[in-house]
Amino acid sequence: MIIYHKDLIQGSEAWHAARCGLLTASEIKLILTPTLKVASNEKERAHLYELLAQRVTRYVEPAYVSSDMLRGQEDEIDARALYNKLYQPVQDVGFVTNDKWGFTIGYSPDGLVGDDGLIEAKGRCGKYQAQTIIENIGADRGETIPQEFILQCQTGLLVTERKWIDFISYCGGMPMAVIRVLPMPVVQVAIIEAASAFESRLATKMALYHATVESAKLPPTERRIEQEMYT
Repeated sequence: MIIYHKDLIQGSEAWHAARCGLLTASEIKLILTPTLKVASNEKERAHLYELLAQRVTRYVEPAYVSSDMLRGQEDEIDARALYNKLYQPVQDVGFVTNDKWGFTIGYSPDGLVGDDGLIEAKGRCGKYQAQTIIENIGADRGETIPQEFILQCQTGLLVTERKWIDFISYCGGMPMAVIRVLPMPVVQVAIIEAASAFESRLATKMALYHATVESAKLPPTERRIEQEMYT
């Protein structure tokens, strides 16, 4: 079942709470390799334990936001506004979930377009914007968007079950690139298989966690406000 959480503001406390413990489109790259193999490495294991801890505590630890990330967030706002002006109207949505596979995958679109479309905006530095214009739109273009964004966009299409997503690559001072992405069944099947395997592994580790806490009689603790402030 698809659920649109339209009232959530991305980045807010309520938005973090809605995503807590869930596999989301932006992190599918941690559990599935670019060659569509189920990942088995340190990043996958770290993400497994991160989600396990979130499901146990119902708490999302604060993440560091760099100046480059802040610039990218501002660029994404400008990209959305320009797309809204030049292409089609964009509708706000905070978060979308789909649980049709027996587990839930979440996605935070940068906007909905009509009944069939989405946008995914990326703020890019100049060298990557130039590369995208040449290799993904120009004479050297490949068949799709830059490799590092394929899994996120395909997961977004999978979760929302929409027909297309316009990938927007934006760098202030350079032309904006808009590339339409359609569902890729082979990729989406691999995403479902990797997510299913990940959820199975997580369930096994969760059972082991609770059994260990009980058998070892580990004492509970409480989170202090100071810990949250200085994490």
